[in-house]
Amino acid sequence: MTDAAPNGLPAPLGILAELTHRCPLACPYCSNPLELEGRQAELDAVTWARVFREAAALGVLQAHLSGGEPASRRDIVEITAAARGAGLYTNLITSGVGVPGALLQRLRDAGLDHVQVSIQDVEPESADRIAGYRGAFARKQELARQVVALGMPLTVNVVVHRANIARIREMVESAIALGAGRVEIAHVQYYGWALRNRAALMPTREQVRTAMAALDEVRAAHEGRITIDAVVPDYYARRPKPCMGGWGMRSLNVTPSGKVLPCHAAETIPGLEFWRVTDHALADIWRSSPAFQAFRGEAWMPEPCRSCERRAIDFGGCRCQALAIAGDAAATDPACELSPFHARMRALAEEDAVAEDVPYAYRGREAVRFEAEAPIPIPVP
Repeated sequence: MTDAAPNGLPAPLGILAELTHRCPLACPYCSNPLELEGRQAELDAVTWARVFREAAALGVLQAHLSGGEPASRRDIVEITAAARGAGLYTNLITSGVGVPGALLQRLRDAGLDHVQVSIQDVEPESADRIAGYRGAFARKQELARQVVALGMPLTVNVVVHRANIARIREMVESAIALGAGRVEIAHVQYYGWALRNRAALMPTREQVRTAMAALDEVRAAHEGRITIDAVVPDYYARRPKPCMGGWGMRSLNVTPSGKVLPCHAAETIPGLEFWRVTDHALADIWRSSPAFQAFRGEAWMPEPCRSCERRAIDFGGCRCQALAIAGDAAATDPACELSPFHARMRALAEEDAVAEDVPYAYRGREAVRFEAEAPIPIPVP
C-alpha cells in the first residue's frame, strides 16, 4: 500500500463502490442520478475485485459498499470478501430492507467491518411514507439490532428535512438506543432527486435553528459516549462546506457500470469526461482523467475564491451546487455569503420552505401515494 497517489497527489482515503442502482425504497432525496444505470450494465464481481486491489495500491483505506441497495447483488458476499481481501476496511451502506440476518452473518464472516443504515423518522408511518415502502421502519430497526447482536459497529444516518426535522432529538435518541456507535445528521443536500423535490423537502430557517439547538443539547448529554456528526443545510449557511475534501483530492466514486466520478453528483455537470475502470487503471483515472482534473486545485477558481484565505479550507465549495443555483459549475458556491448568487440561494430556500401540498417525485412517479397494504411497487431498472 502506498502513502500517496501518483504525480504527488494525496492518496484518496475512500472509494464509494456503487454496486447497483436497484433499491426497494423510493426516498425523495436519493443521491442516485435521475437516469439510473440498469442491472445489465453492472460490473461483475471479478472486475470489482480488481478495482479494490487497484484502490488499495493507490492508498485507499476504506471501501464503502453502496447502491441503491448493495444487497440486491446476489454476489454481495463475494464482492465484500474481495474488498476485505484487498486490505480495505469494508462498510456496507444499506437501506436496511432486503438484508436478512443470515445474509448479514455471511457478510460478517466474509470480512464486513461496519454497517451504516439510514432512518427516515421515529414515527413508523411517516418513516415508511418517506421511504416509499410500507414496513421499511420495522425492517431497519430489526437490521440495526442484528448488526449490534453480531458485534459489528453500527452507524445510523439520520436524513433530515421538513417532514422530520421537528423530531431530530428523538431520531438521535432512537439511534443511540439501537446501539449505534456513530450518528450522522445529514440535512438533505439538494442534488439529483433532492433538487427535483426541493419544494417538498426544504425546512424553514427557524426549523433549522431549533433543530441545531436540540442537537447541541443531545451532544452535551451524550458527550464521550457516542460520536454525533452534523452537516448544516447549505441553503442557510454563510460559508460553503469543504465538499468531498476538495474535488478529486480525497475520494472517488465508481458507478455500477464502472464510471469513476469525483463525487456522486458529478454527472450533473455537462461536458465532463468520465473514464471507466473497464478502460483504464484506477491510478490513471485518479491522476489523469479529465473529470478529476476539471476542478482540482485552485487554478479554476474565480474571484473572490482565488484570493480567499479559506480556499484551502473549503476548496471553493460544491461545483454541483454552483451549477444548480448559478448555472455555472465554475462559479463561486452560492452557499458562500461572498458569492453574487448567495441571495438567490436564500430566496429559493425561503420560497420552497413555505410551499404546501407538494408530493414527492421519484423515478417519474409520485412516491407519496401511500394506500396499499403491501410495499409500494418500485420499478427496477
